[in-house]
Parts: sequence; C-alpha cells; structure tokens
Amino acid sequence: MHNVADKDAPIAVIAVGGNALAPEGGGTSLHDQARAAADAASHIVDVAEQGWRIVLTHGNGPQVGYILRRSELAMGEVPPVPMDYATADTQGAIGDMFQRSLYNTLHCRGVSTRVVTVVTQVVVDEHDPAFLNPTKPIGSVMDEATARQRAQANGWSIMEEAGRGWRRCVASPQPKTVVETDTIQTLLAQNHIVIACGGGGIPVTMAEDGTLCNREAVIDKDLASALLARQLGAQRLLIVTAVPKVAINFGKPEQRWLDHLTVAEAERYMQEGHFGKGSMGPKIEAVLDYVRANPQGEGIVTDISNMGAALAGAGGTRISG
Repeated sequence: MHNVADKDAPIAVIAVGGNALAPEGGGTSLHDQARAAADAASHIVDVAEQGWRIVLTHGNGPQVGYILRRSELAMGEVPPVPMDYATADTQGAIGDMFQRSLYNTLHCRGVSTRVVTVVTQVVVDEHDPAFLNPTKPIGSVMDEATARQRAQANGWSIMEEAGRGWRRCVASPQPKTVVETDTIQTLLAQNHIVIACGGGGIPVTMAEDGTLCNREAVIDKDLASALLARQLGAQRLLIVTAVPKVAINFGKPEQRWLDHLTVAEAERYMQEGHFGKGSMGPKIEAVLDYVRANPQGEGIVTDISNMGAALAGAGGTRISG
C-alpha cells in the first residue's frame, strides 16, 4: 500500500450533484445509487493519484425528496421529518455510499489513503432575507387543494411550479461559515479523503454566546462548497456538472464551448444571460465567489469523467482571476 499525497499537497474541493447518483430518467433505487457512487469513486481516486488532497461535497436534492415523500406517506403514524434532519440523514446515507466506494477503489489500487464522512453544519444569518421569502421547492408535486391543506396543517410555505403543480418551498439562505472546517483540515493533514458539506450542509444559526440552533432551510451545495474551499485555502474548486465544459449560447446553432474564462469574462456572460438561473448560473456564481476571495486558486466546471484531465489542465472550463 502507498500514499498518493502528503500533508502539504494541494487541496481540491470537488462538488458532485445529488443527481449524479439519481439522474432523471435513470435508476433511482438504492442499488442504482450505490452503483453510481462506485462509478464516481473511480474518477475521484484518479484525482487523488495525481497527488491532490480531496474534499468531496455532494448534493442531495433527489434523496431529500425521497425522504420527504416517505414522511408524507407516514404522516398519520409518525411525526414529519424536518428539513434539517433530512439533510443530516442524507449526509450519512450518501456519505456511506461514497465512503465505501472510495475505500474499495483505493484498496484495489493499493492506496493507503483513508476516507471519512463528516456531518457538517453551516452557519447562516438568522436575519437573512431568504427566510422572509422562501423560494426553494422541495418534496412531492401536489394539486393546489392538497398543497394548501398541508400548508395550513404543517405551517409550510408553498409555491406553484409552472407546468408541474404545487410544492412546498423553504428558504435558501447564504452560507456564512462551515463549523467543522478545522476538523476537515486536520483530517486532510492525516491523509484522509473527506466527504463533507453534504446537501450544502445542515443550516444552523449562531447565538451571541456561540451556541448553535438548527434551522429548516436549504443551502445551495455549490455556494457551500465554494465557502469551504475558501476556508480551507484550497487550490482548486471543481464543480461537477452534466457537460464537459461551459458554453455560451448553449443549445443554439452558435453554441461555443469555453476552455478558460477570466472573472471579468464570466461576469459579463452572466449579465448577458448565458448561464441559466436554474442550471449553470449558480455554479458559475459559486466559482466566482471562490476565485474572487482566493485569486491564486482556480475554479473548474466539467463532468465527472473529465475531472482528472481538467485538474491536469487538459479539460473542462477553467475560471481564474
């Protein structure tokens, strides 16, 4: 067995979406998700073997939806599951899938790097305006009558999604600090691949005396990953998407893939509307947050199979100052 990175090796934060394990139109059983995690692990270990210390973050959108749907079906028998508890559940369950898959892949390649999942809390501002205007849809799609009935019974906010129906919605506040950053830093120095900030982290607010209180909300996974990368001083933030590169005029005859963007260029394309608010926009915003705060770092957007090449400078879209 051999190590692939020492305690002074560069750090890469890799953010993988929850849809990577449960894609729309694909298999969503636990067996299917575990198999997808095993496929992803091979590419993540490729990165580790390049000499990077890795923090893996992940989304949880589909998985939280499953938990909330089960909770709805069992509502007459057991208390409903709050959002923060659902996020904690997925941190454990998805972390377990990735942790075991990474362990097995490392073992088969003769690499002694260890893997650990950290249940991660992320501080948000209790006065964040998002709490006054919940906009993040979660859970199952309902007709209007059912949605209004459940909203009244459970104190939910609800919203209509065009062409789909009605859904519960919750606040999506800005992440301020990752509580377990020092723990993650220590584990990285001890030759661990760390799985953290699952689902954007468990939202908490901090009182004046320093104590934490959980909040029912959803934190954007990419923004939380960018925050963690800044706090760790990571040299790379890699956002994994469904496409190998970022494009302007996406889906149009004049579509053009982009190899490299400066911050100024990315900001201009954002203002011109090239990156959709529900798709690429939040990812570019997260990378820009990271690069502005860490000018020596580089953000990369690519798909999972091109991660290794992208970090070696031969793929993906790179964003730097």
